Amino acid sequence: MRVVFAGTPQAAVPSLDAVAASSHELVGVVTRPDAPSGRGRRLEASPVRRRAEELGIPVLAPARVKDPAFLESLAALAPDACPVVAYGNLIPPDALTIPRLGWINLHFSLLPAWRGAAPVQHAILAGDEVTGASTFVIERGLDTGPVLGVMTETIRPTDTAGDLLDRLSTAGAGLLVATLDGLESGDLVAVPQPSEGVSLAPKIGVEDARIVWTRPASAVDRLVRGCTPAPGAWTTFRGERLKVSPVTVVAPDDVPAGEPVAAGQLLVTKKAVLVGTGTGPVRLGTVQGHGKKPMPAADWARGTRIETGELVGHG
Repeated sequence: MRVVFAGTPQAAVPSLDAVAASSHELVGVVTRPDAPSGRGRRLEASPVRRRAEELGIPVLAPARVKDPAFLESLAALAPDACPVVAYGNLIPPDALTIPRLGWINLHFSLLPAWRGAAPVQHAILAGDEVTGASTFVIERGLDTGPVLGVMTETIRPTDTAGDLLDRLSTAGAGLLVATLDGLESGDLVAVPQPSEGVSLAPKIGVEDARIVWTRPASAVDRLVRGCTPAPGAWTTFRGERLKVSPVTVVAPDDVPAGEPVAAGQLLVTKKAVLVGTGTGPVRLGTVQGHGKKPMPAADWARGTRIETGELVGHG
Protein backbone atom coordinates (compact mmCIF):
# COMPACT_ATOMS: atom_id res chain seq x y z
CA MET A 1 0.00 0.00 0.00
CA ARG A 2 1.31 3.44 -0.94
CA VAL A 3 1.44 5.85 1.99
CA VAL A 4 2.40 9.48 2.58
CA PHE A 5 3.35 10.22 6.20
CA ALA A 6 2.53 13.57 7.82
CA GLY A 7 4.18 14.75 11.05
CA THR A 8 6.45 17.40 12.51
CA PRO A 9 7.97 17.01 16.04
CA GLN A 10 10.28 14.42 17.55
CA ALA A 11 7.29 12.49 18.91
CA ALA A 12 6.35 11.64 15.30
CA VAL A 13 9.77 10.22 14.36
CA PRO A 14 9.24 6.71 15.85
CA SER A 15 6.09 6.37 13.74
CA LEU A 16 7.91 7.59 10.64
CA ASP A 17 10.62 5.00 11.22
CA ALA A 18 8.04 2.26 11.83
CA VAL A 19 6.13 3.07 8.65
CA ALA A 20 9.37 3.25 6.66
CA ALA A 21 10.36 -0.20 7.97
CA SER A 22 6.94 -1.74 7.33
CA SER A 23 5.67 -3.61 4.29
CA HIS A 24 4.00 -0.42 3.04
CA GLU A 25 5.60 1.79 0.39
CA LEU A 26 6.46 5.17 1.91
CA VAL A 27 6.37 7.48 -1.10
CA GLY A 28 6.47 10.89 0.60
CA VAL A 29 6.50 12.86 3.83
CA VAL A 30 4.55 16.03 4.67
CA THR A 31 5.78 18.31 7.45
CA ARG A 32 5.63 21.90 8.66
CA PRO A 33 7.97 24.42 6.98
CA ASP A 34 11.33 25.22 8.57
CA ALA A 35 10.81 27.48 11.58
CA PRO A 36 12.96 29.86 13.68
CA SER A 37 14.52 28.18 16.70
CA GLY A 38 16.86 28.98 19.57
CA ARG A 39 18.24 32.30 20.71
CA GLY A 40 19.57 33.11 17.26
CA ARG A 41 16.13 32.39 15.71
CA ARG A 42 17.80 30.50 12.88
CA LEU A 43 15.55 28.50 10.57
CA GLU A 44 15.59 24.81 11.45
CA ALA A 45 14.01 21.83 9.74
CA SER A 46 11.51 19.80 11.74
CA PRO A 47 12.70 16.50 13.29
CA VAL A 48 10.45 14.65 10.84
CA ARG A 49 11.97 16.44 7.85
CA ARG A 50 15.51 15.71 9.03
CA ARG A 51 14.70 12.02 9.50
CA ALA A 52 12.89 11.78 6.16
CA GLU A 53 15.88 13.26 4.36
CA GLU A 54 18.16 10.74 6.10
CA LEU A 55 15.87 8.00 4.79
CA GLY A 56 15.87 9.50 1.31
CA ILE A 57 12.11 10.10 1.27
CA PRO A 58 10.74 13.06 -0.75
CA VAL A 59 9.50 15.85 1.55
CA LEU A 60 6.64 18.31 1.06
CA ALA A 61 6.54 21.29 3.45
CA PRO A 62 3.64 23.51 2.35
CA ALA A 63 3.09 26.85 4.02
CA ARG A 64 -0.64 26.20 3.60
CA VAL A 65 -2.11 22.73 3.19
CA LYS A 66 -4.90 24.06 0.97
CA ASP A 67 -2.49 25.51 -1.62
CA PRO A 68 -3.32 24.03 -5.05
CA ALA A 69 0.35 23.32 -5.77
CA PHE A 70 0.65 21.15 -2.68
CA LEU A 71 -2.63 19.34 -3.38
CA GLU A 72 -1.41 18.57 -6.90
CA SER A 73 1.91 17.25 -5.59
CA LEU A 74 0.16 15.09 -3.02
CA ALA A 75 -2.29 13.71 -5.59
CA ALA A 76 0.62 12.91 -7.91
CA LEU A 77 2.05 10.62 -5.23
CA ALA A 78 -1.22 8.62 -5.40
CA PRO A 79 -1.31 7.55 -1.75
CA ASP A 80 -3.72 4.87 -0.59
CA ALA A 81 -3.53 6.27 2.97
CA CYS A 82 -1.90 9.15 4.77
CA PRO A 83 -0.83 8.30 8.35
CA VAL A 84 -0.56 11.39 10.55
CA VAL A 85 1.25 11.98 13.86
CA ALA A 86 1.31 15.48 15.37
CA TYR A 87 1.48 17.24 12.01
CA GLY A 88 0.26 20.51 13.49
CA ASN A 89 -2.06 21.65 10.69
CA LEU A 90 -5.71 20.97 9.99
CA ILE A 91 -6.29 18.89 6.87
CA PRO A 92 -8.69 20.74 4.52
CA PRO A 93 -11.55 18.95 2.76
CA ASP A 94 -9.81 19.01 -0.62
CA ALA A 95 -6.87 17.10 0.87
CA LEU A 96 -9.01 14.65 2.84
CA THR A 97 -10.38 13.12 -0.34
CA ILE A 98 -7.01 12.39 -1.99
CA PRO A 99 -6.05 9.08 -0.30
CA ARG A 100 -8.67 6.40 -0.98
CA LEU A 101 -8.48 5.07 2.59
CA GLY A 102 -8.24 8.51 4.19
CA TRP A 103 -5.90 10.24 6.60
CA ILE A 104 -5.22 8.03 9.61
CA ASN A 105 -4.27 9.95 12.74
CA LEU A 106 -2.37 8.56 15.72
CA HIS A 107 -3.60 10.56 18.71
CA PHE A 108 -2.10 10.21 22.18
CA SER A 109 -5.26 9.65 24.23
CA LEU A 110 -8.13 7.21 24.57
CA LEU A 111 -10.69 9.02 22.44
CA PRO A 112 -13.11 10.66 22.98
CA ALA A 113 -11.07 11.77 26.01
CA TRP A 114 -8.65 14.65 25.50
CA ARG A 115 -9.37 15.74 21.96
CA GLY A 116 -7.00 18.53 20.97
CA ALA A 117 -3.39 19.63 20.82
CA ALA A 118 -2.14 18.64 24.30
CA PRO A 119 -3.69 15.30 25.33
CA VAL A 120 -0.66 14.02 27.24
CA GLN A 121 -0.28 17.18 29.32
CA HIS A 122 -3.98 17.33 30.17
CA ALA A 123 -4.11 13.67 31.22
CA ILE A 124 -1.38 14.35 33.80
CA LEU A 125 -2.95 17.65 34.91
CA ALA A 126 -6.26 15.87 35.50
CA GLY A 127 -4.67 13.13 37.58
CA ASP A 128 -5.63 10.33 35.17
CA GLU A 129 -4.12 6.96 36.08
CA VAL A 130 -4.44 5.45 32.60
CA THR A 131 -4.16 6.93 29.14
CA GLY A 132 -3.17 5.53 25.76
CA ALA A 133 -3.26 6.15 22.04
CA SER A 134 -5.92 5.87 19.36
CA THR A 135 -5.86 5.66 15.59
CA PHE A 136 -8.81 7.19 13.81
CA VAL A 137 -9.96 8.44 10.42
CA ILE A 138 -9.64 12.21 10.19
CA GLU A 139 -12.81 14.10 9.31
CA ARG A 140 -13.77 17.77 9.53
CA GLY A 141 -14.31 17.81 13.31
CA LEU A 142 -11.48 18.11 15.85
CA ASP A 143 -10.37 14.53 16.60
CA THR A 144 -13.94 13.32 16.16
CA GLY A 145 -13.47 10.64 13.47
CA PRO A 146 -14.24 6.93 13.87
CA VAL A 147 -11.64 4.92 15.79
CA LEU A 148 -9.66 2.10 14.20
CA GLY A 149 -7.39 0.94 17.03
CA VAL A 150 -6.41 1.67 20.63
CA MET A 151 -3.67 0.88 23.13
CA THR A 152 -3.44 1.74 26.83
CA GLU A 153 -0.57 3.06 28.95
CA THR A 154 -0.35 3.51 32.72
CA ILE A 155 0.54 6.99 33.95
CA ARG A 156 3.23 6.58 36.60
CA PRO A 157 3.22 8.77 39.72
CA THR A 158 6.42 10.57 38.70
CA ASP A 159 5.75 10.83 34.95
CA THR A 160 6.37 14.15 33.28
CA ALA A 161 4.61 14.94 30.01
CA GLY A 162 7.93 14.27 28.28
CA ASP A 163 8.31 10.84 29.90
CA LEU A 164 4.78 9.78 29.01
CA LEU A 165 4.97 11.13 25.47
CA ASP A 166 8.19 9.19 24.86
CA ARG A 167 6.51 5.92 25.81
CA LEU A 168 3.34 6.66 23.87
CA SER A 169 5.20 7.71 20.74
CA THR A 170 7.21 4.46 20.76
CA ALA A 171 4.30 2.13 21.50
CA GLY A 172 1.95 4.13 19.30
CA ALA A 173 4.20 3.59 16.28
CA GLY A 174 3.37 -0.10 16.41
CA LEU A 175 -0.33 0.66 16.70
CA LEU A 176 -0.16 2.91 13.64
CA VAL A 177 1.51 0.26 11.48
CA ALA A 178 -0.93 -2.39 12.70
CA THR A 179 -3.77 -0.05 11.72
CA LEU A 180 -2.35 0.39 8.22
CA ASP A 181 -1.98 -3.39 7.93
CA GLY A 182 -5.62 -3.87 8.96
CA LEU A 183 -6.82 -1.27 6.47
CA GLU A 184 -4.90 -2.94 3.67
CA SER A 185 -6.31 -6.38 4.50
CA GLY A 186 -9.82 -5.04 5.04
CA ASP A 187 -10.01 -6.55 8.53
CA LEU A 188 -10.44 -3.25 10.38
CA VAL A 189 -13.81 -1.64 10.91
CA ALA A 190 -13.94 2.00 12.02
CA VAL A 191 -16.07 2.47 15.16
CA PRO A 192 -17.78 5.84 15.77
CA GLN A 193 -16.69 7.61 18.95
CA PRO A 194 -19.26 7.63 21.77
CA SER A 195 -20.93 10.90 22.62
CA GLU A 196 -20.20 10.40 26.34
CA GLY A 197 -16.79 10.95 27.92
CA VAL A 198 -15.69 13.78 25.64
CA SER A 199 -13.01 16.08 27.06
CA LEU A 200 -10.88 18.73 25.40
CA ALA A 201 -7.12 19.28 25.56
CA PRO A 202 -6.28 22.72 24.17
CA LYS A 203 -2.67 23.83 23.86
CA ILE A 204 -1.12 24.85 27.18
CA GLY A 205 0.39 28.33 27.11
CA VAL A 206 2.97 29.95 29.34
CA GLU A 207 0.33 31.62 31.52
CA ASP A 208 -1.38 28.26 32.05
CA ALA A 209 1.91 26.94 33.46
CA ARG A 210 2.12 29.46 36.29
CA ILE A 211 2.00 27.72 39.67
CA VAL A 212 -0.81 28.75 42.02
CA TRP A 213 0.57 27.87 45.44
CA THR A 214 -2.83 28.02 47.16
CA ARG A 215 -3.90 24.91 45.27
CA PRO A 216 -3.43 21.46 46.87
CA ALA A 217 0.06 19.95 46.81
CA SER A 218 -1.12 17.14 44.51
CA ALA A 219 -2.42 19.68 41.97
CA VAL A 220 0.86 21.62 42.09
CA ASP A 221 2.76 18.38 41.52
CA ARG A 222 0.58 17.47 38.52
CA LEU A 223 0.86 20.95 37.01
CA VAL A 224 4.64 20.92 37.17
CA ARG A 225 4.91 17.40 35.73
CA GLY A 226 2.32 18.13 33.05
CA CYS A 227 4.23 21.24 31.92
CA THR A 228 7.63 19.51 31.82
CA PRO A 229 9.48 19.94 29.51
CA ALA A 230 7.19 22.44 27.76
CA PRO A 231 6.09 25.11 28.30
CA GLY A 232 7.75 24.73 31.72
CA ALA A 233 6.06 25.43 35.05
CA TRP A 234 7.10 28.67 36.73
CA THR A 235 6.60 31.04 39.59
CA THR A 236 8.12 34.35 40.62
CA PHE A 237 10.75 35.14 43.26
CA ARG A 238 11.96 38.60 44.17
CA GLY A 239 10.14 39.98 41.15
CA GLU A 240 11.71 37.65 38.57
CA ARG A 241 10.46 34.49 36.91
CA LEU A 242 11.70 31.17 38.31
CA LYS A 243 11.27 27.98 36.31
CA VAL A 244 10.42 24.93 38.41
CA SER A 245 11.15 21.29 37.61
CA PRO A 246 9.11 18.38 39.04
CA VAL A 247 8.52 18.68 42.78
CA THR A 248 7.96 16.08 45.51
CA VAL A 249 4.93 16.13 47.77
CA VAL A 250 6.26 16.07 51.34
CA ALA A 251 4.73 13.71 53.89
CA PRO A 252 3.56 15.44 57.10
CA ASP A 253 6.14 13.53 59.14
CA ASP A 254 8.93 14.96 56.99
CA VAL A 255 8.12 18.60 57.72
CA PRO A 256 10.45 20.02 60.40
CA ALA A 257 8.62 20.20 63.74
CA GLY A 258 7.15 23.55 64.63
CA GLU A 259 7.62 24.91 61.11
CA PRO A 260 4.22 25.64 59.57
CA VAL A 261 4.59 26.57 55.91
CA ALA A 262 1.95 28.87 54.42
CA ALA A 263 1.06 28.74 50.73
CA GLY A 264 3.94 30.18 48.71
CA GLN A 265 6.23 30.40 51.74
CA LEU A 266 9.77 29.00 51.53
CA LEU A 267 11.30 26.77 54.19
CA VAL A 268 15.04 26.31 53.69
CA THR A 269 16.99 23.46 55.29
CA LYS A 270 20.58 22.33 54.74
CA LYS A 271 19.58 19.85 52.06
CA ALA A 272 16.21 20.99 50.72
CA VAL A 273 13.88 23.83 49.91
CA LEU A 274 10.19 23.38 50.71
CA VAL A 275 7.31 25.53 49.48
CA GLY A 276 3.93 25.66 51.15
CA THR A 277 0.76 24.91 49.16
CA GLY A 278 -2.92 24.87 50.01
CA THR A 279 -2.61 21.50 51.78
CA GLY A 280 1.04 20.92 52.68
CA PRO A 281 4.54 21.62 51.40
CA VAL A 282 6.32 20.31 48.34
CA ARG A 283 10.07 19.89 47.94
CA LEU A 284 11.60 21.74 44.99
CA GLY A 285 13.75 19.72 42.62
CA THR A 286 15.66 21.76 40.07
CA VAL A 287 14.99 25.46 39.53
CA GLN A 288 16.16 27.95 36.91
CA GLY A 289 16.37 31.67 37.46
CA HIS A 290 15.99 34.18 34.66
CA GLY A 291 19.03 34.02 32.36
CA LYS A 292 20.68 31.29 34.44
CA LYS A 293 21.30 27.57 34.20
CA PRO A 294 19.14 25.00 36.00
CA MET A 295 20.45 23.98 39.42
CA PRO A 296 19.35 21.94 42.46
CA ALA A 297 17.05 23.99 44.67
CA ALA A 298 19.37 23.70 47.71
CA ASP A 299 22.28 25.14 45.70
CA TRP A 300 20.03 27.91 44.40
CA ALA A 301 18.95 28.79 47.94
CA ARG A 302 22.54 28.99 49.18
CA GLY A 303 23.74 31.03 46.22
CA THR A 304 20.79 33.41 46.41
CA ARG A 305 20.95 33.61 50.22
CA ILE A 306 17.30 32.83 50.70
CA GLU A 307 15.79 33.26 54.12
CA THR A 308 13.11 30.95 55.48
CA GLY A 309 9.78 32.74 55.27
CA GLU A 310 10.40 34.46 51.94
CA LEU A 311 7.62 34.04 49.40
CA VAL A 312 7.35 32.77 45.84
CA GLY A 313 4.53 33.63 43.49
CA HIS A 314 4.05 37.18 44.73
CA GLY A 315 4.60 39.94 42.18
